[in-house]
Amino acid sequence: MRIEPFRAVYPNFDYITSVDAFFDTVKEDYPEYRKAGFFTQTKEEALYVYEISRAGRKHTGIICCVDIQEYINGNIKKHENTLPAKEQEQMHLIISRNAIVKPVLITHPNVAALDDLMKAQKTSVQNFYSTCFSNGEAHQLWQVKDKVSIKTFQELFNKEIKHSFIADGHHRCSTTALLFDRMKEQGKEEGYNKLFVCYFPEDQLEVHDYNRVVEGLTDNSLSSFMAQLSTVCNIKLLKKARKPKRKFEITLFINKEWYALTWRKKVLKKYKDEKVLLDAQILDDLVLENILGMEDVRTDPRLKYVEGPKGIEALRLRTIKNENRIGFCLYPVELKDLMEIATLNKIMPPKSTWFEPRIKNGLAVLELLKLEKE
Repeated sequence: MRIEPFRAVYPNFDYITSVDAFFDTVKEDYPEYRKAGFFTQTKEEALYVYEISRAGRKHTGIICCVDIQEYINGNIKKHENTLPAKEQEQMHLIISRNAIVKPVLITHPNVAALDDLMKAQKTSVQNFYSTCFSNGEAHQLWQVKDKVSIKTFQELFNKEIKHSFIADGHHRCSTTALLFDRMKEQGKEEGYNKLFVCYFPEDQLEVHDYNRVVEGLTDNSLSSFMAQLSTVCNIKLLKKARKPKRKFEITLFINKEWYALTWRKKVLKKYKDEKVLLDAQILDDLVLENILGMEDVRTDPRLKYVEGPKGIEALRLRTIKNENRIGFCLYPVELKDLMEIATLNKIMPPKSTWFEPRIKNGLAVLELLKLEKE
């Protein structure tokens, strides 16, 4: 994996009175903030060791650039399809800001030597900056700018990390590649041949559930839906709300009651040739499509998603807002399954995973060359 240092644009905290309000608005207001002096660019290229402290643990990774060819050639592997409409939105944001304000979150198998190197940098290099948010998270960066250390990081990545996996940021990856192709046609690809990334080793990430709320009873009666569901699931009434305890179990919230669903043996037998089988895939195929008539879960407006860390109460509250809604809680996908699916060049159902920690917009920014008007 060919990683590269970059000249970071970083926040000027002397002008920031509320870090929460500031970073919540960077995505839309970056050009105005940059013009007003809320950001400063470093004079030297560097890599950045990045640590997020939250919920009693620390997550350590590295912010850098990587050659866009690593993504184009399939060495940075995806597990989701991208949508042209979202790519268009990303293209507009990148061009209007002349910058990428958040790196793509990418993971890779742990490399002991790399873990040791990042740890050593945190103890030997002065903290570049740190900031805390109202949710208790602390974000810190250490600047790695000496050529020997940069080369050591580059050699480790090049030798030990042949493939890596997108955790969050599929549309930023595909849009960066599209922008590179556009500029390459004009002979101006220099400055657009880098993907802005944050690498976290796999043991530094947490994979949470990503749950569904569906407008499912508009054209189906409750009894009809449950009868059809019983053909593919064993259904058990629960005394109290809970999330699934294992893979191939889903919990259902409908008509103010909770149920545990387990796939019938005939259903799992149907998918016996799948090397990796996810509950979200079966749910999409046999329930959302076959029973509720959703031809494309990526675009159907009846389907909404609730991030797992928000808890089961968030799903319940969103479901009871409309008597036609159904809530589904899924068991979290294992990271090894995601990597296997990506390695096989297969695609997971949309919104199958929610990763923690989350990177904030604007903590480190990659500015691009200005596009010439045609």
